[in-house]
Amino acid sequence: MDFTSLVLIRQSDRGYLNKQVEKDKLDRILECARLAPSACNAQPWHLIVIDNPELKDQVAEATSEKILGMNHFTRQAPIHIVLVEEPANFTSSFGGWIKRKHYPLIDIGIIAQHICLAAAAEGLGSCMIGWFDEGKIRKICRVPDSRRVQLIITIGYSAVKTRTKIRKPMEEIVSYNGYGKSKL
Repeated sequence: MDFTSLVLIRQSDRGYLNKQVEKDKLDRILECARLAPSACNAQPWHLIVIDNPELKDQVAEATSEKILGMNHFTRQAPIHIVLVEEPANFTSSFGGWIKRKHYPLIDIGIIAQHICLAAAAEGLGSCMIGWFDEGKIRKICRVPDSRRVQLIITIGYSAVKTRTKIRKPMEEIVSYNGYGKSKL
């Protein structure tokens, strides 16, 4: 499958079949994550794979919001990957201080997309979850107080069809040689 085709099938899946993810597929996804680039090769992340059904249900509960009706689908996903931010190395930290950027957050975004695209390449669905009770997740996963849980990614066999992507037109998001309107 070419990259454009992969991007077209990757979506945020909010419904999963009652089917386990094969270990070899999960291993390939994690290897793609391991190979993700990061600022100054800091690799400021730790991935916690939750595949134990009891723990998975606890994590799913910590992502759900009853009043707003958020993330109730997470209980269906057989795999949850908790992305924990680790301290960056000296070069990345110093560069971030000089440039006033927190590179680990950018790096977490990169590894998260590697995970989601790798899942799509394996025929699996995924969804990045940013809405969760960090304190509960920290306790469930035994994450030290000195670390931040930045994202959770659900993975499983999608129960929903691939949707047509609705995106802004190219001319609204791309300009050449300066900010603003320009001819493509």
